[in-house]
Amino acid sequence: MSQPDLFVVCRNCGSEVSPYVTECPYCGQRVRKRAPKIERSGTAPAPRRRARRRSALPRLRRSEIPGVALDRRPYATGLIVVAALAITVIDAAGESASKLGGIFMSPSDEPWRLLTTPFVFPSSAGYGGYELIALTGVGVFGASLERRFGWWATLLVFLASGVAGGALAVGAQDYPFTGANGAALGLAMAWLVDDRFALARGDDRGRDLIGAYVFAAVLMLVSIPVQEASVFAALGGAAAGAALGAGLAQLRR
Repeated sequence: MSQPDLFVVCRNCGSEVSPYVTECPYCGQRVRKRAPKIERSGTAPAPRRRARRRSALPRLRRSEIPGVALDRRPYATGLIVVAALAITVIDAAGESASKLGGIFMSPSDEPWRLLTTPFVFPSSAGYGGYELIALTGVGVFGASLERRFGWWATLLVFLASGVAGGALAVGAQDYPFTGANGAALGLAMAWLVDDRFALARGDDRGRDLIGAYVFAAVLMLVSIPVQEASVFAALGGAAAGAALGAGLAQLRR
């Protein structure tokens, strides 16, 4: 007589769980529609064998969030924030933001500025709030993406969204513009789009996204009072982040 499997693998988090439960105890994902019947002999019929899928993340503890590895430190996100703050200090020490990589006119002769301008915030009075909002967005959504996919995903989305937003602002001749509102908005959109794709697959992660939508709106609206926070850079960054988020979502299918 064949023996039943000792466990089944949760399709959401990859954890090994008992074949006699209907929901994964680690992430709450439903693993079967109903509990298997127990025969009078005291044994259960052998459940259908499933190919074991290698988990992309370690087994979740009860205090962790499904889809996020809390033990993965967001080094790339921290590097981005520290680099931006360091450039602000250098600007305050006497170097001009135009020399450090901001875009104040068409960068046709210096295309590298599209990569550097998300790191450049003017140190003069009145821009501290803009820098705080943008870098907070980078820290929150960049760290979330990094814990979900890895350091490369945060760097890819930040740089691609920054370049896409800068290119759109240059095309619209919306000068000057500096800072990371477009790149931060790209990170936020990538995180939100991945979560929406998960919901469409039936993976309800149970998150309240109202705060994320509000923060994304703030990153967009900050371009109204702050001239250097181009609305075109925000729109381009959001579009690039959404597209990359859709691509990243396929990695977790």
